[in-house]
Amino acid sequence: MNILILGGTIFLGKHIVNAALNKNHNVTLFNRGKHNPEWFPDIEKIKGDREGDLSELKGRKFDAVIDTCGYVPKIVKRSAEYLRDAAGHYSFISSISVYNEFKELNMNEESPTGVVTDGNVDEMTMENYGPLKALCEKEVTDVFGADASIVRSGLIVGDGDFSDRFTYWVRKIANGGKVIIPVSKVNNVQFIDVKDLAEWTLKMAEEKTSGVYNSTGPLEPLSLNDFAAKCKDFSGSDAEFIYMDEKFLLDENVVPFRDLTLWLPEEDAGVNNINISKAKHAGLSIRPLEDTLKDTIEYDLSRGPDFKLRTGLSEEREKELLEKWEKLK
Repeated sequence: MNILILGGTIFLGKHIVNAALNKNHNVTLFNRGKHNPEWFPDIEKIKGDREGDLSELKGRKFDAVIDTCGYVPKIVKRSAEYLRDAAGHYSFISSISVYNEFKELNMNEESPTGVVTDGNVDEMTMENYGPLKALCEKEVTDVFGADASIVRSGLIVGDGDFSDRFTYWVRKIANGGKVIIPVSKVNNVQFIDVKDLAEWTLKMAEEKTSGVYNSTGPLEPLSLNDFAAKCKDFSGSDAEFIYMDEKFLLDENVVPFRDLTLWLPEEDAGVNNINISKAKHAGLSIRPLEDTLKDTIEYDLSRGPDFKLRTGLSEEREKELLEKWEKLK
């Protein structure tokens, strides 16, 4: 296949390129050339800005387009319209953040999506990220119809994950000692290895899959407790898990998904309990957790021994919480 990738040089994009090259596809990248321009020296790169001039793509033909970097509806619409006659299929990387009510469990692809409430549809913010992604999905499907696949990704983890939400637990537990584990009424976690998401996205492009797919893992429910235990077994550490009540943590202003990553309280638990049955039936494959843990550790180590994680509790904050919790016992 002849594949055009919009973006392709940050995290997921890199792994989609690798997956496509491993399948002997012909890959062309279109981006601004600002991130990791040294990557993939042997493939064609077209420098351009989808917010401005797309003329460098004029006259080109592609079997498929994979859009890894669409966030603003009018920009996505412009790219889709420009490429409608140039490509047979359009895959758009979206997010499970599109959903409207995160307390609801088992949301599927038909569940209501969020709406922009502040009128801002031209600039992405933390508040409108999900609703804007939903509007971007609509622009793609309005233009490409049945020739579009929408990949609603969950938390992407593994090799190259610069958010450190997953890495926090892997590193913390591997280092041993006391580790705070939140206790919630609903305590599942969901995430997807970047390599699995890349291969799944490529599969949909290859098969010209149509429709919307919640794309996250694991394939069976996994609690935060069991995840932590698997991390401990994998690393062989002496970590001691200290189970703290959700209410205590919230009262202490511990921020879910930032201070204690992967954890979400009951009011937002739907994000970690997304229905992925449609993707499973369509062939979504998830590698063993141990493979993801290995990739995560290797990536973390590659950044050097003094690299400070971008998310997670600081040692000082963790010590403070442990002391307060001990006094309550």
